[in-house]
Amino acid sequence: MRYSASIQSWRSGASVRTGRAGAFALLLLCAAASAAGNDAHLPLRIGPHAFQVELAATPQQRQRGLMGRTHLSADGGMLFVFEQPGRHCFWMRDTPLPLSIAFIDSAGRIVSLADMQPRTEALHCPGTDVRYALEVRQGEFQRRGIAPRARVDGLPQ
Repeated sequence: MRYSASIQSWRSGASVRTGRAGAFALLLLCAAASAAGNDAHLPLRIGPHAFQVELAATPQQRQRGLMGRTHLSADGGMLFVFEQPGRHCFWMRDTPLPLSIAFIDSAGRIVSLADMQPRTEALHCPGTDVRYALEVRQGEFQRRGIAPRARVDGLPQ
């Protein structure tokens, strides 16, 4: 294992110890930043409307979602990407922001929309299999006139 080798090398001398300690601290800092949120933003378009969204593509990122967030910009959001289409359900247990969610099929079409209330355990599930879900500030889809059957452009494959 890479970490075991680093720890063994760390014991070999003061100069190596200093370098390894700095590298280990940097590794921990990067891991903490990664766990805190995904800084990469993906541009999505729904008709004339543009969004800059964070990706939640791994099981850990999807589980964390927007939990604990207290602010989301009007053009911000989070795109949940699933490996396989399915009836993926969402809840808001530890999420303090009211959100709207668009369930999106493999072809990039919105199949349904739902508003989700903060800190609730009510399940929000699509009526059919979806590959993506897009969360935005509550009311943004309605405010922009985005409805089911709209096409979402820019989705990752």
